[in-house]
Amino acid sequence: MPAIAGSAGLIGMVAIVVVAIIILSVFFTLVPVMLWISAMAAGVRVSIFTLIGMRLRRVIPSRIVNPLIKAHKAGLDVAINQLESHYLAGGNVDRVVNALIAAHRANIELSFERAAAIDLAGRDVLEAVQMSVNPKVIETPFIAGVAMNGIEVKAKARITVRANIDRLVGGAGEETIVARVGEGIISTIGSSIDHAKVLENPDMISQTVLAKGLDSGTAFEILSIDIADVDIGKNIGAELQTEQAMADKNIAQAKAEERRAMAVANEQEMRAKVEEMRAKVVEAEAEVPLAMAEALRSGNMGIMDYMNFKNVQADTGMRDSISKYGKNDKTEPTKD
Repeated sequence: MPAIAGSAGLIGMVAIVVVAIIILSVFFTLVPVMLWISAMAAGVRVSIFTLIGMRLRRVIPSRIVNPLIKAHKAGLDVAINQLESHYLAGGNVDRVVNALIAAHRANIELSFERAAAIDLAGRDVLEAVQMSVNPKVIETPFIAGVAMNGIEVKAKARITVRANIDRLVGGAGEETIVARVGEGIISTIGSSIDHAKVLENPDMISQTVLAKGLDSGTAFEILSIDIADVDIGKNIGAELQTEQAMADKNIAQAKAEERRAMAVANEQEMRAKVEEMRAKVVEAEAEVPLAMAEALRSGNMGIMDYMNFKNVQADTGMRDSISKYGKNDKTEPTKD
């Protein structure tokens, strides 16, 4: 009996230890005690029930408390509810706090609401603050423009921009800046009478483009536009004139072919008419002997008339032969 009682007591103690371990595990899972101790050591007052509430709301406490400690150490007045609400909205709490610390160190006015709005808009608020302190250089590809004399000029520009925090929400990005600067370079080159003036004074392009206020409506402020390289391209004017000459030539050839075809058609039509007239003449000539025979039979024509007609035909044939002989014989008669 004492052995049975001892084994039952041992089993009870083991059960108590297991239950205690389970309770402690659940407690430390729901209550991040080490994180609470770290916050208290850093001088940040966070209620233990607040941490438990984060667990119940499926919020990772370390994602809130650690940025809160950084903000407190940097001298920022940020509430834990602001950080948690931003986390629940899908924002990056750590990046927002880092941006606030960087802005505070650089004497840039940036509120938590503005930083959270920028982060939720999909922009990197920390990179924006860093760009406000350290401007960024955007290099454009070669942009080609054609001067009034028809020569193509290619220019590459370096745009120095600084982030405008007030316009980060809803402002256009770097692509818009590059497109606007490219448009300004093309219009400036196109308004130049001679390409040599652009080569002599490339700063004319930067001054003209910079004066247009191309950064309006964008998330950046253009500090300077520098022309990095200028190059000569093709003679676009000469190529256009050559293409126009070829087009005019093709049009002229087409019109000439049209006129030739019309002339050939007219010639064939005239030949057809001549052949038709010849056929009518042959037909009429074939009726002449019949008419003469009928005239002889009816007494309208005598034998002497017929002989005179034959003499006229013979005389006409002789004259034709003489005329043809004179045309074909090109030798001059010799003198005795």
